[in-house]
Parts: sequence; C-alpha cells; structure tokens
Amino acid sequence: MRDLLVLDLGLRGYAEALSFQRAVAAARLAQRIPDDVLLLVEHPPVITTGRSTKAANLLASPALLAARGVELHDVERGGDVTFHGPGQLVGYPIVDLTGHRQDLHWYLRQVEEVLIRGVRPFGVDAERNPGKTGIWTNGRKLASIGVHARQWVTWHGFALNVTTDLSYFDLMVPCGLDGVAMTSVAQELLERASGACLAPSPDLPDAVRAAVVRSFGEVFERQPVASTEAALAAALVPPPES
Repeated sequence: MRDLLVLDLGLRGYAEALSFQRAVAAARLAQRIPDDVLLLVEHPPVITTGRSTKAANLLASPALLAARGVELHDVERGGDVTFHGPGQLVGYPIVDLTGHRQDLHWYLRQVEEVLIRGVRPFGVDAERNPGKTGIWTNGRKLASIGVHARQWVTWHGFALNVTTDLSYFDLMVPCGLDGVAMTSVAQELLERASGACLAPSPDLPDAVRAAVVRSFGEVFERQPVASTEAALAAALVPPPES
C-alpha cells in the first residue's frame, strides 16, 4: 500500500496556508512529491468565496466582518461562500487522481465517505444530501467540501465543524443554500445529552482529527504517515535549470 503523507499545520492564517498548499500541489504535479498528501489546519476566522459564489450570499458588510475579526478571500475552488475558523478541522487533500480514478464526482463522494466514517466513532450518524456536496446529520450541515484540480491533482478540500462557533455562519448563506442550518460534532453530542449544559471534551478535536486521518487512509487505500514541513521543503523548490 502506498503512503499518504499527513502534515498538521496547526493554527495557520488562511493566506499562508493557501500559499503552502499551492506549493505542495505544484510539487505533486511535477512528481517531486511521489505520494498523496493530506494537509490539516485550523484557521483564524475567515470567509472564502469560490467560483460559484453569488454576491448576495455574503450577508455581512466589510465593516461587520472587520468588527468580528473575519478575513475575506476569493479563491479558485468550486462552490459558494463558506467559513473557516477555530474549532474546525480543515483538510486539504493533494491527491493525484491518476493513481485512483480520474473522476472529480467520484472524488467528492470519496471525501464525503471519509467524513461520514470519521464522525461515526463519536455516535454522529452523518449522511449525504443528494444533489448537494458535503455531509449532513439530522437535516443540518456538518461539513463543507470545495475542490480544485489541475491535471487530475486536487487541492482545497473539506471543513468539518467540530467545536466551531456556529454564529459565524450567520454572516452568509452557507454554501449558497437558503435555509440551511449548520451544526458541529460538539453540538450534536450536546443535543444527544438532552441539552445538558456541558462543555465538549478538550480531547474532542484531537480525537476527530485522528479518526478522519484513519478513515482517509481506508477510503483512499493509502497508509497514513506523519510528515513535517521540513521533510517536504526540498520538494517544494523547483530544481535549477540546466
């Protein structure tokens, strides 16, 4: 079984993480990185817009975004407006689909399967919503997915709400879906506890991260191997021209 290089970037600003992600994707395209890569990160509050975003779906003015400490970035991924922030597990899979199946729809369904399996150990029954990308539970959206691909190498990815402050989603029409209600793993667990006023376990984010990495390896038939920025650094620099 081939390796899946897993790199946890920790808390990282969106622009910096995007630049690093693009560099890894370029190295994967050039085959300087021989294996698929899964970048994991948590962002400070940021709203991103994609190729399908309609202006009306961003409900907050620039002044309100600034007051909430929320950055705004327009990027090349598919999909509409979405939010990234603390308490969210963001994953950027840089996958060469020529080693899997050259089909973006298949890839999206595989990423959904990763997340469905990833939250199952916590008693959260997630599912697909036909015709819509992402995963849902109890009629509420738990994770969003938006990808970009070039020559069958993917980047951008998924955002799974774990302990996310869901009030940030009031600043937009999430993913352009009118009437959608967002939820998180922590929210689902609290509701299952009959609305008890309980704080989520401090171990929950780490446990969910580990479960998602395991399920990614299972679904894509790769062996997760922890990596570091230093280990990838040499591959990110193009070789000098002869």
